Amino acid sequence: MKIAKNSHCLKFLLLHTVLFIYSLSSVCSKFAAEQSFLSPKFCVFYGGVIALLGFYAIAWQQIIRILPLTTAFANKAVTTAWGLLWGMLFFHEQLTLGKIADVALVICGVVLFSVSEQEETHE
Repeated sequence: MKIAKNSHCLKFLLLHTVLFIYSLSSVCSKFAAEQSFLSPKFCVFYGGVIALLGFYAIAWQQIIRILPLTTAFANKAVTTAWGLLWGMLFFHEQLTLGKIADVALVICGVVLFSVSEQEETHE
């Protein structure tokens, strides 16, 4: 039983690693938008977007092979938290109570969905 539990945790860790990497594509995209079109920096950042999304496309297919599709999609909403963090770190966006509440609500929804799905699986 312990191995199965660790395996489940490993699957979620893998899922969230893929989602973390996916969220970085938005950072590259925003940096690319700040550059002159086809400038060297634009090409580097835009190339980063393409590379990250290419990795994500392949990794996502592997994720949905090992996790139920509903679980994977529900957890994808966690990227809103990464977006909030990236906005603060890279773009000096202001953290507001509304943004914190929004992200907290999304995280609560993901947790509730994951817990309810896990209970259904064990019944």
